[in-house]
Amino acid sequence: MDTPSEGGAEGSLRLPAVTIFLSAFLLFQVQPVVGKLVLPWFGGSAGVWTTCLLFFQSLLLLGYLYSHLVVRHLSHLGQIRLHGGLLLAALLTLPLRLHALFQPSGGGEPLGRLLGLLTLTVGLPYLVLSTTGPLVQAWVARQGRVPYRLFALSNLASMLALVSYPLLVEPFLPLKTQSWLWSAGFVTFCGLVFTLARRNAHEVRNPAVEEAASGTPMPSQKLLWIAFAAVPSMLLMAVTTHLSTNVAPIPFLWVLPLGLYLLSFILCFEGTRWYQRGLYLGLLPVFLVLMSMSLRPDFRWLDYRFETLSLIAHWLGSVRGQVLLFNAGLFLACMVAHGELARRRPHPRFLTGFYLRLSLGGALGGIFVAFLAPRMFTTYLELPLGLAAAGAVAALSLGWDLGPRQRGDRPIAVLLGTLALALGIHAFRLDRDADKITLARGRNFYGTLAVFDNPEHTWRSLAHGTITHGGQFLDPVKAQRPATYYSLDSGVGLALASLKEPPRKLGLVGLGAGSLAAYGRPGDRIRFYEINPLVEPFARKYFTYLGQGKAATEVVLGDARLTLEAEPPQGYDLLAIDAFSGDAIPVHLLTREAFALYFRHLAPGGILAVHVSNRYLDLKPVVRASVDAFGRRARVVDTESDQEEGTFGSTWVLMSEEDSFFTLPAFLDSEDVKPLPAKALVWRDDFSNLFRVLK
Repeated sequence: MDTPSEGGAEGSLRLPAVTIFLSAFLLFQVQPVVGKLVLPWFGGSAGVWTTCLLFFQSLLLLGYLYSHLVVRHLSHLGQIRLHGGLLLAALLTLPLRLHALFQPSGGGEPLGRLLGLLTLTVGLPYLVLSTTGPLVQAWVARQGRVPYRLFALSNLASMLALVSYPLLVEPFLPLKTQSWLWSAGFVTFCGLVFTLARRNAHEVRNPAVEEAASGTPMPSQKLLWIAFAAVPSMLLMAVTTHLSTNVAPIPFLWVLPLGLYLLSFILCFEGTRWYQRGLYLGLLPVFLVLMSMSLRPDFRWLDYRFETLSLIAHWLGSVRGQVLLFNAGLFLACMVAHGELARRRPHPRFLTGFYLRLSLGGALGGIFVAFLAPRMFTTYLELPLGLAAAGAVAALSLGWDLGPRQRGDRPIAVLLGTLALALGIHAFRLDRDADKITLARGRNFYGTLAVFDNPEHTWRSLAHGTITHGGQFLDPVKAQRPATYYSLDSGVGLALASLKEPPRKLGLVGLGAGSLAAYGRPGDRIRFYEINPLVEPFARKYFTYLGQGKAATEVVLGDARLTLEAEPPQGYDLLAIDAFSGDAIPVHLLTREAFALYFRHLAPGGILAVHVSNRYLDLKPVVRASVDAFGRRARVVDTESDQEEGTFGSTWVLMSEEDSFFTLPAFLDSEDVKPLPAKALVWRDDFSNLFRVLK
């Protein structure tokens, strides 16, 4: 396509480039900052980050719409005056901080409160930042220069912001400092925009821009832009949810997929050499099939049928393999979609409309994953459906271009279209597992729940995503035997066996199947804290721990941290922290302030039991720091799995005021009881570092 030359002195583009770079850096640096800031109020679930992404994409759409409208309908001086007013209003909302107005309470649907909190915390500054890229590029195009490389520059800044957060910001700076530094950066950005606006106010519009402009893009072309932007956005959020749910809702697993998503924009819009169409279209089907197959519960069937592929299958089924596979597949899908967008970008005269439709597509993908999918599906079908959509977009990109010179691409387009259809059909077969009988499924903001029986109907389990959150024997003789992570020889089992005779008061953070109710005795009172309102109905209907337990039990809905803060001291003889989001305890339940709260609710001589089992994170040093800070004594109880007994390997840390508690027979007779490692890592509400606890 013929476009105006950039021409002119490079110096005239330096200020726009610096302004766009800083705005994009701030735009994406604030996302993990605010995500981490609001996470403790909403249970630390993966849904928090998905909702944050939806919020940011929606504001980006509003910002692009604003830029498109003001460029079309206001004079340059009018644009400067309106934008200056918005900048001043945004400055009045700083620094970033939480607002108690939207603090959740009880177990209601938190989506509205979270969106309200995000709006009040960062809404206006983020909206102003989101307008900068298209608005400044429109000012540059007004002078007859092609601004698309500035779009690549903005995405480079965005990626650097994301990469720097887990590596340079989160490990060293508390959240309060992060908030003030970001606010200072926003003030600097406002100064750059005012300087740029004043300089551009005296420049004359270049009529050659409109003379060189091609015809208005067809409606079908505009729809294609939206589709090519929607699918990568959908896959980005679905992959992030998949990884956050099955590993942990941590900034690194938010940042990596988003960084690759932005990298594809950088490469595709920087120039034509990076997007090699044949290479990416050839690799994409291979990765789509591998990603789709890896979602099956019986993915490791390759181990048994094809010996030569056993090592590959085993590795792809591991955490590292899953992280690499899904991020690589996401990158390939983004390169194809964004590469096709770059090939179809319009003349700079239509730049703001082009960006508006890109942001609309991104928002539609986000709405589908964060809002529609939880209400339409009881499992994470948005990920396999996103894989099918990626195949369909690849086929569409080829089919759209078919002409006399591209007839050789017809078989490839048909193949990709057939693959997309097959992946779509496969998506609805993923729930079938020959090793399990599904009794119930449910889904809400906090994730998916499912109840399974084994084929012999001797064992029932409750799963959150792919993580088991409790189980029970169906044989009446064994039904009230504590199982999974709560067996008699587990840390919490030994602690309960060592307590005084009933009556006892027990506090248990995290309900699951209600397994710990099996330890109740007549006269005991057990209080469960559970954030997910879907868990209690499942526990009561499909498991008998609560209904047949001997103790008086109650379930309190809401985030345990917020609930405990609002309650007077409860005097618990034992308080067990067993609230998992995915495969890890949420960070806000492991900070120094959280442990101070737990100890406040213990009776004299009471025991604190913290479940730290995790395949990927070593959380014992974090607990050790609080043990030292509060002068407690502690032991680790690390047990192995026993399938016949229905027990899973678990790691519990037990804390007491006195060493004498650990001299009781239950501990002396167990080889699993060990001293807590000396290594300590302090976490506070405004500071945590997950990289240092990676196994």
